[in-house]
Formats: sequence, structure tokens, C-alpha cells
Amino acid sequence: MVASAAKFSVRRPLLAMGVAAGLVVGLAACTDENSDAGTVVRITDGDTLVASVNGAEQTIRLLNIDTPETKDPTKPVQCLGPEATDFLTGLLPVGSDIKLVYDVERTDKYQRTLAAVFTSDDKLVSAEIARAGLGSAVSFGKNSKFLPPVEEAEAEAKAAGLGLHDAEVECTLPAQLEAANAALAAAAGVGDPSTAAAAGAAITVSAAAIAGAKTLLAMLKAGANDADVVRWVALTDAELAGYVTALSDNIRKAETQVGTLEGTKTSLAAAEKAAAEKAEAEKAAAEAAAAAEAERVAAERAAAEAAAQVEAQVAAQAEAQRIAAEAAAAEAERIRNLPPVYVPPALDPYVPPAVQPPAQDSGGGYPGYTGPRCYLPGGKSYRPC
Repeated sequence: MVASAAKFSVRRPLLAMGVAAGLVVGLAACTDENSDAGTVVRITDGDTLVASVNGAEQTIRLLNIDTPETKDPTKPVQCLGPEATDFLTGLLPVGSDIKLVYDVERTDKYQRTLAAVFTSDDKLVSAEIARAGLGSAVSFGKNSKFLPPVEEAEAEAKAAGLGLHDAEVECTLPAQLEAANAALAAAAGVGDPSTAAAAGAAITVSAAAIAGAKTLLAMLKAGANDADVVRWVALTDAELAGYVTALSDNIRKAETQVGTLEGTKTSLAAAEKAAAEKAEAEKAAAEAAAAAEAERVAAERAAAEAAAQVEAQVAAQAEAQRIAAEAAAAEAERIRNLPPVYVPPALDPYVPPAVQPPAQDSGGGYPGYTGPRCYLPGGKSYRPC
């Protein structure tokens, strides 16, 4: 896990094999006063364990190695932290016998025991962690006795590109630098987009690449800090300076390309707008022409229908007149063919014979009259009625 920057300093790999060999010889001469035997009780994280020493459990902080943080509740799990814990668990299973060798300072501010831990076959655990690329060489205060072999092991891991030095592991600094430069190169190498939307998409991708690269560049320029020191030591000062320069240049190139893309986007957007307006105008004109044509066709159809109706009416009238004429002719022919009207011969007018009234008798009657009688008042006489 990461220790306070006030308590240790990062050492770059500088030492040769001879230094480590001399240290191993020196370790063989360690006295009982500066060493203890113990048994592993449990592994806490990549550089801390609990061991039973002289009948009591002690938390042991391995000397001269720092591994990525996994236990700090205020920080996220750091790159390869779980892998470092797993490595130490595999190297020192529970129940393993270990040897603890002390340096100048035996405890830290957390009251953890500071010791170099050796396996039962005399392997320096801190060096094995560094050799796997899962930790960086550090010195705690005055405790630097075991730093050289850890630095040497770290140099081996770096040369082999292992762990924190592996550019294929996404979370490592080499991988992030490689990814940032690749993204910037891709952004700078974007061809000429054919549409404003394509230009906008390229700008978005490039802006994201630039933002990520600037964040990484700011971290590189700020220097190592206690929260990220383990990843930081994957680079030497010279390598770091080279990466800063290269990253800065690539950012500038990408920003230049973004500026070009912005201009291209503006031009394409204007051209697309003009094309859209032209297409809209052409569409409107076509629709107007189609409407006019439809109106013309409708008018022609209406005129034709009206003409046909008039023609039909004229034909109907003509037919009616023809039929009437034929009927009149037929009637005339019928009348012409009728026989002459019978005219009876003239007759002499009838003159009825004169009727002489009968002579009235003395009784006021009419002798010989046998017709109806109308009696006069008194009933004595009558007249014919």
C-alpha cells in the first residue's frame, strides 16, 4: 500500500548486481538482536501482513517496497493492487515460516513493525514483489539497508515490461501514455470529413482525446505524489521528460487538427444548409408545378365534361324534336288517310201541328178533355194542366 511521502522517497533503479550480492552476504551475518522468526497469520495487502512473532501477532510492513493501495477507504483500489495482494498471498501462504530482519527504525507511526521479510528459502519478499512488477522500491526514513536488491529487482521487471511497467495493462502509466498518444495521433490524422455531422463527430472524439491527454500531462508535470507514487516510478526522469515533450507536441497537433475540423464543419454546414434550402425550393417549385398541372387537368376535365353535357343536351333536344316531328308527320299522315267525314242530307224543319184547345163546357170544363185537370177555387171548374 502507499505510504506517506514524508516518510519515504522514490529511488530509481541505479544499482548493479554486485551491490545486491554484497547485501546477501551481509544478511548471512545478521545477529539475533536485529532479526526474528515468525509464522504468517494472514495477508493484509500487497506489502503488509500479520505474523506470529515470539508468541504475539504483529502487523508487519515490508521494508523498501510499496504496492498499490487496496485498503484505504478514502481511495479507490489502485492499479494492480489486488494482483499485488494475490502475489504476496501466493508467496507467503498462511502458516509459512518467515524471517524478519530489522533496520534502523523498527516501527512506523501506525505502530506497525518495519522489517525485511525472508522466505524459508531466504528470498527477500520485497525484491520478489518488485521483480514481478507489482511494487516500487522506496526507503522509509533511515531504513535503506534492503533498498539495493529491491531496486535491482524493479529494474528487471521494467526491462521485462512486467506489472506496472506493462504497456498492455490498461491502468499502468506506460499503457495510459501509449493510449493517450495513440488517441492524439488518431485525432491529428483524421481525414477530410464529407459532412458536417462527420466533422462534428471527429471534433468530439478529438476533444475527448485532448482532454484525457491534458489530464495525464498535468499529472506528469506535477510530479509524483503519495497517492500515485507506485505507478509513477515506472518511468525514469529522462523518460518522463521525453513523454511530457511528446505528449505536449501531440496535443498541439491534435488541437490544430480540431481547429481545421471546426472550419471544415462550418463550411460543410453552410454548404449543407444551402443545398437543403435549394432542395426545399426545388421541392416547393415541383409541388407548385404539380398543383398547377393538376388544376389544369381538372379544368380541362371539367370543360370536357361540360361540353359533353351540352352536347348531350343538344343531342337529346334534337332527338326529341325528331321524335316530335316524326309523330306530327305520322299524325298528319293518319289524318290524311282518314275517310271523308259523313255529312247527312239536310232535312226540312219539323213543324208540329197546331193544337186547338177544346171548347169549354158550361160547367167550366173542357168537353172531350181527358188530360190532367187543375181545379180552380171552389172546385167547380178546372183548366187543363
